[in-house]
Amino acid sequence: MTTLTRRLLGGIALTAIAAPALAQAWPTRPIRIVVPFPPGGSTDLLARRLAERMTASLGQTVLVENRPGAGGTTGADMVAKSAPDGHTLLMGVTGSNAIAASLFPNLPYDPVRDFAPVSRLVSAPLVLVVNPSSPARDVAGYIAAARASASAPLTYATPGNGTSMHLTGEMFAQRAGVPLTHVPYRGSAQATTDLIAGLVYSSFADVLVTLPHIQSGAVRALAVTSPERHPLLPNVPTMAEAGLPGFEATSWQGLFAPANTPAPVLARLHAEVAAALAQPEIRDPFAAQGFIVAASTPGEFAALVRDEVTKWRDVVRAGNVTLN
Repeated sequence: MTTLTRRLLGGIALTAIAAPALAQAWPTRPIRIVVPFPPGGSTDLLARRLAERMTASLGQTVLVENRPGAGGTTGADMVAKSAPDGHTLLMGVTGSNAIAASLFPNLPYDPVRDFAPVSRLVSAPLVLVVNPSSPARDVAGYIAAARASASAPLTYATPGNGTSMHLTGEMFAQRAGVPLTHVPYRGSAQATTDLIAGLVYSSFADVLVTLPHIQSGAVRALAVTSPERHPLLPNVPTMAEAGLPGFEATSWQGLFAPANTPAPVLARLHAEVAAALAQPEIRDPFAAQGFIVAASTPGEFAALVRDEVTKWRDVVRAGNVTLN
């Protein structure tokens, strides 16, 4: 055996020994989960429940740090530039880690290259709803109404420019080949109020926000944007069932580490996340709010992010969408 061969084999052996040792040594200090939004929202609440569980299981403090700003990109940029040692993590969402790549021309990070996905945590479809005075009782009727009023396009309300609701409406218009007018609001509350009042024709909205109004009859649900029917709306078809095959738009939240975080640390992080989401006290409250709670593998999550970046980039370019 040559000296070079001995050195190579020795290096391989050391690596094999070092990998599990590294996972066992981590964490060596408190962990931060950065939430790129203010306290109080679903992303913040999920991060805090996850932090509580990980603190108990890891024997090391896991803190939540809110870094809001610029649609979630301020906090995401901070994590992208943090040391890749598993002690600074991001609760990323569709906006900050997929849509932003197309809407912010000077985005200071790359959602694919600058992060190591750990796991998707929760996801939720949107639901197309109309005021009950609308003659549209299904997606086909909605498309027919949109074509009939092309000179004065139907309106759809969303919580704001650049949101997943905004781009889902844009994607619907592109796929269905109909004109729609986007009406952005400052949040979901006023958008829903005006939809119920008949001031806007329709909305692409969160299931959680609209579920009580669907149940009361204040709005009519036409379709959900997930591949499968939603468990809280079992009688509402998917967009594919309603005549738009392949139409899918979900809002998701997931855990990211900075790129180049060691694989053993990522593997242990993923195991912690999967174990946390399996606990009823974490899973059930979010499922009751309309979220699909399920861990994904890092590879599955990475593939999702790549696909989402491409999908929303194509929608933004085709619709010439801007934040203005």
